[in-house]
Amino acid sequence: MLPDPLQGIRVLDFGRFIAGPFCAALLADLGAEVIRVEKVRGGEDRFLMPVTGDGDGAFYLQMNRGKRGMTLNPRTREGRQVLQRLVGTTDVVVANLPDAALEALGLDYDALSAVKPDVILTSVSAFGAGGPASHRLGFDGIGQAMSGVMYLSGRPGEPTKAYAPYVDFTTALAATVGTLAALLVRRDTGQGQHVRGSLLASALTVANGVLMEQAMIRPDRVATGNRSQTQAPSDAFRTRDGWVLVQCIGQPLFERWTALIGEPHWLDDPRFADDRLRGDNGEAISRRMAAWCGERTTAEALAALDAARIPAGPVLSPQQVLDDAHVQAIGFLRSVAAPGTNEPAPVAETPFHLSATPGRIRGPAPALGEHTEAILRELGYSSEAIAALHERRAV
Repeated sequence: MLPDPLQGIRVLDFGRFIAGPFCAALLADLGAEVIRVEKVRGGEDRFLMPVTGDGDGAFYLQMNRGKRGMTLNPRTREGRQVLQRLVGTTDVVVANLPDAALEALGLDYDALSAVKPDVILTSVSAFGAGGPASHRLGFDGIGQAMSGVMYLSGRPGEPTKAYAPYVDFTTALAATVGTLAALLVRRDTGQGQHVRGSLLASALTVANGVLMEQAMIRPDRVATGNRSQTQAPSDAFRTRDGWVLVQCIGQPLFERWTALIGEPHWLDDPRFADDRLRGDNGEAISRRMAAWCGERTTAEALAALDAARIPAGPVLSPQQVLDDAHVQAIGFLRSVAAPGTNEPAPVAETPFHLSATPGRIRGPAPALGEHTEAILRELGYSSEAIAALHERRAV
């Protein structure tokens, strides 16, 4: 049996909310020992969307699965000493904070590398380094707003943020790739380094095609709801008992779609000659598809679309997602115990699969300070010293 990819790697996770903690969670899935370092009273992200009797939130349970947990206040003299001992045993430090906040806590790269020269610091900020907004705080929605994506979502005059924080998750995945690359470099050279990511960089990456189009041909697009502006039919359509999303991209799919709905003459219509023109004239195509879907149930529409090999899917509520036969069959949502409740949490597995050394969820998220004393003992602290650290609120 092959060892886990990150066996023997220790990670200190000072991340908060999603981008930093989910990066560290993926490292834990790959076999790293990850220690979540939290405020003595608990981090704010622990209590967002509470779902347990202890008040722990849904995102906390997802972001911190498989980690050990300790509390620490590095702003105190004693806490800073504990931090330095921890860093001396650590390969990677993950933190999503602006540079000034990293320096204030002793988590900047210069301070960390002075303790352990080959350490890797993976930091995530809202706006990145070097610009006039670099010092500002921000969340996922700010990235959506500043990338152009929110402007093009919803309806004209009503910009709409995506409900799911995709900028946070994209940033976490990018930070994970950077961290793994830095570990490979360190393995070969012994050199640590600072890996940087930002919410704005991730949002601009997702929006890059739209921004290139605007820079090069100036279409000045505005929002069109769920209807795509670059191909058609690509929209959400109401059925007799629900909604479906249909996406036709490319000539072969459009040809199959015209045959399905009984409009083969549209293949000769100059308005629909290619994807760009179909996007420009997508309102007419959506009206026709809406009429077709409105005559059918969701199941009937999806069956006909599947038979025609046209990509489509039902618009599901969260409960319908949990109940969906395919979602259940692939086993991607794993039931994981949660502290403070008898109801297991359906935690998403590692979003990529290695055939020989797969990542996996290695346990539940830790209770507040669950492993503080054990970690301090591993660092050489006596029972008396640990008691003194608790008394001074350093841990």
